[in-house]
Amino acid sequence: MSNTDKITVSHLQRDAWLYVRQSTLRQVVENTESTRRQYALRDRAVALGWPLERIHTIDSDLGESAAGHDREGFRQLTAEVATGGAGIVLGLEVSRLARNSSDWHRLLELCAFSDTLILDEDGLYNPSDFNDRLLLGLKGTMSEAELHVLRSRLRGGILNKARRGELKIPLPVGLVYDPLNRVALDPDAQVRESVQCVFDTFKRVGSASKTVRHFREQNLMFPSQGSGAPRNRTLFWLPLTHNRVLRVLHNPRYAGAFVYGRSVTRRNAEGDSKTVSVAQDQWPIVIHDAHPGYISWDQYQLNQQQLRNNAQACGADRRSAPREGPALIQGMVICGHCGERMTVRYHNRAAGIVPTYICQRQGIEHANAICQSVPGAGVDRTVGELLAELMTETTTLEAAIGIQDELARRADEADGLRAREVQRAAEEAQIAQQRFMQTHPDHRMVADVLEAEWNEALRAHRNAQNDYERQRNRGNELDQQQRETIMSLVADFPLLWNNPHTPQRERKRMARLLIDDVTLTSHDDATIALGIRLRGGAVRTLRIARELPAWQKYQTPASVVAEIDALLDEHTEGEIAEILNRRGTRSGQGRAFNVQIVAGIRRKHRLQPRLDRIRERGFITAAEAAQTLGVSVGTIKKRRRDGLIHGCRINDKNEYLVELPMLGTTPKIGRPPKQTQTIPEKRI
Repeated sequence: MSNTDKITVSHLQRDAWLYVRQSTLRQVVENTESTRRQYALRDRAVALGWPLERIHTIDSDLGESAAGHDREGFRQLTAEVATGGAGIVLGLEVSRLARNSSDWHRLLELCAFSDTLILDEDGLYNPSDFNDRLLLGLKGTMSEAELHVLRSRLRGGILNKARRGELKIPLPVGLVYDPLNRVALDPDAQVRESVQCVFDTFKRVGSASKTVRHFREQNLMFPSQGSGAPRNRTLFWLPLTHNRVLRVLHNPRYAGAFVYGRSVTRRNAEGDSKTVSVAQDQWPIVIHDAHPGYISWDQYQLNQQQLRNNAQACGADRRSAPREGPALIQGMVICGHCGERMTVRYHNRAAGIVPTYICQRQGIEHANAICQSVPGAGVDRTVGELLAELMTETTTLEAAIGIQDELARRADEADGLRAREVQRAAEEAQIAQQRFMQTHPDHRMVADVLEAEWNEALRAHRNAQNDYERQRNRGNELDQQQRETIMSLVADFPLLWNNPHTPQRERKRMARLLIDDVTLTSHDDATIALGIRLRGGAVRTLRIARELPAWQKYQTPASVVAEIDALLDEHTEGEIAEILNRRGTRSGQGRAFNVQIVAGIRRKHRLQPRLDRIRERGFITAAEAAQTLGVSVGTIKKRRRDGLIHGCRINDKNEYLVELPMLGTTPKIGRPPKQTQTIPEKRI
């Protein structure tokens, strides 16, 4: 069957669609012959019988790669074929229509379903015909294989250069290519010192956030390079951000290492690309000492470990940075039962906020009970006492001298950066002056602009100079004050440790200098075992008593309860309080006794009331005695006051029970009826 025999009246009644595409914008500009050849296919369509007005051209995908998934023109072509509006589809070659098998075979299925022809530079095809469809399928496969071969060649060349460390890739700020295409440190001294300051500050404070805070407090800027050739780049001095610090710390080029393959780009089912970081142990190419750097490779590894310890999303291996909470060993506690990291929970108590170390990771994940909960006040106190013992006077003095040197170096470093900024502003002002002075007098408009730039440069230089003077003076004063404070405290490390003005965050930082981790194990005998692993590998094992709950901790001792029980036989509750206070006895909460405390202890421990004790000894009320003797209550009270009748005080309200010895035996008289009231009597 000839090509023209494949065209039917049904095909000619529908429109012809010409699809024009170039892979890149550079091809559109430079490879114009391919574009002309694609547009020339309209003449082929006219020769086959389609009128020119019914030949539509889709060229909206010029400069779009076929590997992309956002080709609007290709989606329009597919829609016309699917709705049956296309009689023929024209394309220079298969690679112009599609470069992957999925798009190509989907188009073939739609063309076969809607009886649409396909025309390329080699001939005319009917996808409904088996032989034509087989040939088109082979063309699509060969086109995809061609793309794979091209990519493999390009990637092979890139990998060979990368293995030799000669692949030229963009460098971060602080590193440049010299005239021989070798990597070198930036010739700008201010840029070098700013980058070095980031690494030195992070090494000192151990946190990216604190590094940003240091730059903000010292009013320091950080360079950011704009687009352009390496030699014609533009530097912008901007405030340092947290994300920028992390990018600097994670970049191995600053350690003098050439690394290729730190990230890979993958596409998902929706066609969106996503860049995924590759773990360091899976980097395909790493060349150490390939060029000068700002830090060593060992220091780079320490920085990565510190960042992992500070990260909050690293799970059980997290060792968080010191914070403001009162928990001394927060982030360093390991459960002695399951080996998981223990978290901190704070509670408000009368003494303030107290921590509790809890192992709850497995409990949260599996909805089980927590592994163990350890009160943190006693643990922190024990660890603090151990640190005070470890720090001798000699080591404390050495640490103080080191701190003084560090403060001085830090101030000099900040002054140096600000001095570089002043020098840069002065150079820019001088350049602006030279440009203004070289302007021809007749060019007044140009001179006005250059004069404004000169004035702006002078203003920037004056501001930088004033800021440098102000910061330098303030830095010297603070350094002297800190020196005096340190020298007054270093004589005794426990004094520094227990000083209420020492921030808890600083105590935590000192603890992290000496301790790697602490393992806590709670035992059934109300004790807690502490396994303290010190820096250097030494281990200290301690055992402390578990802090009792509040109801047990503040409970009145049994000996005091027994003492109160014995005193109730002869004394009232007020008298008992006075006796205990004279003896120096205190309640479970450490308070002096009073009537209410003694009464509360008697009721809580169900001690026999004094009234019942006196009644058991045969004493009766005055009303009962008056009824027995046939006299008035006043007569009984008078005889008791005169000593004719023995009485016994039952409470602190001067209420008495009396005894009738003249009867020989005391009648068994119960409690007085409700209408009979015990009349209180005041002692005269």
